[in-house]
Amino acid sequence: MKIKICGLNPTRDVQLCIDYKVNFLGFVFYDKSPRNVALRDIKILSNYKKKNSNFVAVTVNPTDKFIQNNLLNNFDYVQLHGSETKERVREIKNMGFKVIKAITIKDEVDIDKYNSFSEADIILFDTPGMEKSFKFPKDLIAKLPKNGKYALAGSISEKNVENISKLGVNFFDLSSSLENQLGYKDHLKIKNFMNKINELKN
Repeated sequence: MKIKICGLNPTRDVQLCIDYKVNFLGFVFYDKSPRNVALRDIKILSNYKKKNSNFVAVTVNPTDKFIQNNLLNNFDYVQLHGSETKERVREIKNMGFKVIKAITIKDEVDIDKYNSFSEADIILFDTPGMEKSFKFPKDLIAKLPKNGKYALAGSISEKNVENISKLGVNFFDLSSSLENQLGYKDHLKIKNFMNKINELKN
């Protein structure tokens, strides 16, 4: 199983996630988000020994200038939540990043959109709410492609992750379900979730 936690704060949350072996640590760069990271705080990330964790910059239609000035040499992955094309995915990969492309799923017909992004390293199937954590419909989960390249987001928590895993999902992306206050991760929730994942692995 692989875990990505999104909306992290560079000062408060990173060491805990590394210690608990979270695979992907997501940092949001989107002005409208309550989890938006100040650009001046990016430099804090260089203080951490990532071990086996990856740093992910979560973006919406990032420009080349933004990527080169802020993300280069600081992040392993760029996550794309906007209207990026397969050509844009290729351009960003050519800058030296791995790419996560988010696909918004409203109906079953949306699932096939992932075929247009074969060059993305990871496909994230997400609900229309982006950061609002709408629940992913159970009947659609069963229809998603399953392997290590495909991740699922949408109201995943300690309480339902076992049942979702039984549907064949083994890559989970969490954000608001690990918060008690909007934009602030609850460290006990992170610990409890990762302990649950370790239980399921064993």
